[in-house]
Amino acid sequence: MQAQRVFAIGLDGLEGTFADRLMAAGEMPALAELRKRSACFRLDHGAAQRTGLGWEHFASGLSPEAAQRWAAIEFDPATYRTWQEGARFVPWWAALDRRVVVYDTPYVDFRRAPATKGIIGWGAHDPGTAAAGRPQGILAEFVGRFGRYPSEWTYKTPWPSAAQASTMGEVLSGAVKTRTRAARWLATERLPEWDLFIVVTGEAHGSVEGLWHGVDRGHPLHRHPSAQPAGRALLDVHRALDRMIRELMQSAGDATIVAFTMGGMGANHSDVPSMVLLPELLYRHAFGRPLLTVPSKWMESPGQVPILDEDDDWVALGRTWVPQHSRARQGSLEQAVRSVVKGRPRLRAGLKEIRVAVRSFLAGSAPIKLSLDWQPAQHYQDYWPQMHAFALPSYYDGSIRINVRGRERDGVVEASQYDGVCDDITMLLHECRNPLTGEPVVAFIERPAIRDPMRIAGSQGDLLVVWRGVATAFEHPRLGLIGPVPLRRTGGHTGRHGMAYIAAPGVTVGDLGVRSSFDVAPTMVELLGCPPIASMSGTNLLKPR
Repeated sequence: MQAQRVFAIGLDGLEGTFADRLMAAGEMPALAELRKRSACFRLDHGAAQRTGLGWEHFASGLSPEAAQRWAAIEFDPATYRTWQEGARFVPWWAALDRRVVVYDTPYVDFRRAPATKGIIGWGAHDPGTAAAGRPQGILAEFVGRFGRYPSEWTYKTPWPSAAQASTMGEVLSGAVKTRTRAARWLATERLPEWDLFIVVTGEAHGSVEGLWHGVDRGHPLHRHPSAQPAGRALLDVHRALDRMIRELMQSAGDATIVAFTMGGMGANHSDVPSMVLLPELLYRHAFGRPLLTVPSKWMESPGQVPILDEDDDWVALGRTWVPQHSRARQGSLEQAVRSVVKGRPRLRAGLKEIRVAVRSFLAGSAPIKLSLDWQPAQHYQDYWPQMHAFALPSYYDGSIRINVRGRERDGVVEASQYDGVCDDITMLLHECRNPLTGEPVVAFIERPAIRDPMRIAGSQGDLLVVWRGVATAFEHPRLGLIGPVPLRRTGGHTGRHGMAYIAAPGVTVGDLGVRSSFDVAPTMVELLGCPPIASMSGTNLLKPR
C-alpha cells in the first residue's frame, strides 16, 4: 500500500445507531458526507468490550489475550488490594519510522513513546495518564491559549436535575468547540510536521453516560423531568461534534481520514448491579445477613426506580449504604514495597521483583494508579478474606473472584472445590430476579478460557457476569430483596458495534460489513506505508479477509 499521511479522528462514545438517526434527520451532515465517500465498517469489539479498555486496545494494538490484561481494575491476591491502573503498554506507532502527533488519545504515555509529540490527558475520558505535553513547555502554552478542561462535567451524573442536564450539554458542547480549535492549531500551526495525527474527542462518551435517558424511550427514567433537557443536551453535543468533524476534515488537507470508535453505547446495565447489588448478594450468601441499608421508602416500591433529590450525590450516598470499617489502603507502589520490607505475612514476592518494582517506581515509569475507595463494592473488602467468593469493584460487568487457597493470601476454597463453588455462585445469580421487569437479572456468565485458577490474572475475575437490562434491585428467593438503589449513570457501554469510516484514495466506498475493532490500528500501520507489525492483534480492514 502506498504511504499516506493519516488524520485519525477518534469519536469516543459515538453510538452508531444514534448517529444514524441524527444523520437521517440532517443533524450530522458532516459525518453523513464523510460516510458517503468512505469505506464504512461496523466494528465488533467482542468480549473485549467488557474490559472497558477499548482505547488501550487501540493504542497498544493488543487484545486482552495478547496483553494479559482484562480490566483497568487490578487485584492483588497477596494483599486483597484493588486499584485502577492506567497505561502500561508502548503505543504501536513507537515501532515505526513515522512522525506522530497525538491530542488527548487515551492510554498513551509519553514515557513509553519518546518520539511522539502532542498533548495527552487534557480532557480525555478515562485518559489512563496524567496531563502531559511534548515538546517541553507545550502543555503550559496550550493551557495558556485554550484554558483548562471543564473536567468536573466529564463524569457528571445529572439525571436528578433538569437544569444540570441542560448545563452538561452546554458545557460539553463548548468543550467540543474548544477541542476543535485546539486540534486545528496543533495539526496546522504548532506541530504541522506529522505523518500520523490522532485526535480523540470524549465529549460524546461523557454526555451519553450522563444523558442517555433523554433519547432512549425504553429507559426507566425517560419520563423523568430531566429527560427532555437531557435529549436536547445530547443533541447539542452531537451537533458540536459534527461541526468538529467538518473543520477537521478541512484541516486534514490531502491526508487519509480515519474516523472511528471502538465500541457502542446504550443504557447503563452495570453501575448499580456491579457496584452495589452483586457485592451485597455475595456478602449475604456468605454470612446470612445484610450489610447494605437503604431508606425504607425505597424498599416499599422495589418495582420502581428510586429518585434522587436534585442536590443528592450518588457517591456520597453510597458511602452511607455500606459501612466501611477501615479505609482500603490504596497507596503508591512505594507503600506496597514498604509493606513487603516490613514482612507482611504470606506475601509472595521475591527480592528481585521488589528491586525491579522500586527501580520502576523511582524512575517514574510505573502506570498511574487511582483509588477505588469511592465504590460501594470496595467497602466489603474487609470481609473478602473470609468469603468463598466476592465481587471486585467494577465499572462494567460484574467481576467475581473466588477466594482460592494458595492463590489468595487467606484463600478458603481448595482447588478441588473451585468448579463447584463457581457452579454454586452461578446458580445463585440465576435465581435473582429484577423487580422492575420480573426477568432474571443475568444475561449470561463467562468463565476465563484458562480453567486453571492458579493462572488467572489479577485483573481477571473467575466469573464475569453480564447483566440483563437496567436493574436497581435484586430479588432472591432465600436472601430477599437487595436494594433498590438509584441509578448512577443512565448510559453505558452496551451498544452492539463501533464504527470506522476510511476516506482514502482507491477505497471501495460503501458499507463493507462487520469487522473486528482490533483491525483499526493495523489498518493505520499499512496506510502509513509500513509493513504489518506481527505482535499486533487484528488485520488491515482494507484487505479482503
